[in-house]
Amino acid sequence: MRIKIAALLALAVCGCAASAFAQDGGSASQGAVVNTSSASASLDGMGVKKYVLGPGDVLELRVYNETQFNGPLVVDDEGNIAIPFIEQPIRAQCRTDREIKTDIVKALAKYLNKPQVNLRLTEAKSRPPAIVFGAVRSPQRVQMMRKVKLLDVLASSGGVTDAAGGDIQIFHTEAIMCPDAEDLAAVPADTFKPADPTQVGYDIYSLLALKDGKPEANPVVRPGDIVIVQEALPVYITGSVRQPMSLYLKNNMQLKQAIAMVGGLVKDAKSEAIIIWRRKKGQAEPDKMVINFKDIQKEKVKDIELQAYDIVDVPDNSGSPRNIFRNFFLGGAANSVTSLATGLPLRVIY
Repeated sequence: MRIKIAALLALAVCGCAASAFAQDGGSASQGAVVNTSSASASLDGMGVKKYVLGPGDVLELRVYNETQFNGPLVVDDEGNIAIPFIEQPIRAQCRTDREIKTDIVKALAKYLNKPQVNLRLTEAKSRPPAIVFGAVRSPQRVQMMRKVKLLDVLASSGGVTDAAGGDIQIFHTEAIMCPDAEDLAAVPADTFKPADPTQVGYDIYSLLALKDGKPEANPVVRPGDIVIVQEALPVYITGSVRQPMSLYLKNNMQLKQAIAMVGGLVKDAKSEAIIIWRRKKGQAEPDKMVINFKDIQKEKVKDIELQAYDIVDVPDNSGSPRNIFRNFFLGGAANSVTSLATGLPLRVIY
């Protein structure tokens, strides 16, 4: 399991910087910290709203005029804290500092007259940051000091780019520490559960459903999650069209839509003999399909659904070859260039 998690983290570090640098002229967007909590939510000394504790978190205890009780309290692996001179440990996991303070006052009241207790969170170590990368404007680590949903995490990363495809993968590297109904409300579009225990399973959520505001597509992101916004794969439109270019393949794109997106055909285009070069697994050379686009326009035949890395070559009536770009597109242009990054920036969501 840890081997696979390490591989995912390495991928996040190695691939994200190049993706972010390539967008927006080489600079990542610096979106504002997302804060969707109610303004009336309780705050502790760190400004954390309703933070529930877990193993590794550190509290600072101060008891007025009773310095023997003062000092740091670390939540142990069992989820408890030990108070000096108090025999029974106090439960801390999945509770707020205010709830714990109430129990400490009760415990000390057996030995002290009206103890005055100050308790604050000094180190939040129980929640490893989530990692967000892929087709987002600012790939980064996200430290979550409260429950945060997928939409908030994407917003804190500057939102998705035009290259975003239809799927968002979420790899869970940590168990849910304090599960409740909200954690279980979301319904992934698909789930991968590996038979090999060394592999990490993941859930798939629909970006389109998330944009449509469907609550089942907006899960709570757990600490330690790896969120990957999948990039759409390219198709290439060349030849006798107004703006030859590559397009991102999204939402079952068809030939008619792709032609429209590049401005349509030019006057001398030979629309009855459009060529689609299509890669086939295990074949060195692509398949050649000749399409009568006029029949598609007249709805005599069904439109053609494009596939990743298709090359649509529109010839002209002069007979001059237009597929001179075929080898170029099937070679290096189909492969993105990446660079290494030393690390991702950290953003905290309070």
